[in-house]
Amino acid sequence: MSGMQGLGGADLDDAVRDFIARTGEAHARHAGGRALTPVEARQVAEQVRTPWRAGGPAMHRTTEAHAPSPHGPVRLRIHDPSPGRGKPILIYVHGGGWMLFSLETHDRLMREYAARAGAVVVGVDYALSPEAKFPLALEQCMAAVRWAGGGGVGEAGDVSRLAMGGDSVGGNMSLASAVALRDAGEGHILKALMLHYGAFDTEIDAEHRARFGGEGYMLTPEEMDVYWAAYLTDPQERTNPLATPARADLAGLPPVFLTIPSCDVLTGQSLALADRLAAAGVEVRAEVYQGASHSFLEAVSISALADRALQDGADWLAATLAPAP
Repeated sequence: MSGMQGLGGADLDDAVRDFIARTGEAHARHAGGRALTPVEARQVAEQVRTPWRAGGPAMHRTTEAHAPSPHGPVRLRIHDPSPGRGKPILIYVHGGGWMLFSLETHDRLMREYAARAGAVVVGVDYALSPEAKFPLALEQCMAAVRWAGGGGVGEAGDVSRLAMGGDSVGGNMSLASAVALRDAGEGHILKALMLHYGAFDTEIDAEHRARFGGEGYMLTPEEMDVYWAAYLTDPQERTNPLATPARADLAGLPPVFLTIPSCDVLTGQSLALADRLAAAGVEVRAEVYQGASHSFLEAVSISALADRALQDGADWLAATLAPAP
């Protein structure tokens, strides 16, 4: 790949390319050429993503709860796909660069995983940056894990089969939560991690930056710079393994599933993480989806590739969290 330049999205799956074009057009229409404040940017992002959360599986029950955290109660949304008790549990952390998106934008993704994996999915409404700085949101995510691990879901969930996952910065905070819980002597709580196109480090390798950082793709290096600046307070935090978990000691973590789009500036981070996890003795499954981009799972309503990736992750989760014989 050395020396290659971007193809303007020509190497994307057709439906994924359509998803990027439609979300880009909607963003331009709603933003109207204005420089947006963080609050305005969130409002636009909600409008842009509204059509993509529609449809999908119906749940047996959807409720909301609050988990205690060092920063006050954190709101949770609980999707229970079916009657009965003792289902596996997935704590889900949405992406959005720590600045954008919500339980609403990612509601369909959470319902898809609940239905496909037969799991109770608990979405975390963590506080957004730049108002909230590292490690506030991370500590809220860890609080959700402890709440669920302590029986917060009730009889519908089995606390011995608890996983955590998320997309983009949600993948970052899921991995960082697992590292922090392990270091606190609570590593037994989590039995699996699902990490979709995660932002694991501040550094983007030159080849993926050149190849996928320009026109026609979903995420740019410049956007990631803005997100990191909003999340972190001090440049020294860039080497803190709980902020950039690519730098963490990975030994002793639970099994990991990595959803890796081939056309993403962050692709190299997931590939490198897969190698480091394996070297640390962690069971890892790394699936690369050719023609996929950052955020492509949200295109499931039009994309067979997203549908396949969702099913792969759900099948892995169900198998990894299957009851012991």
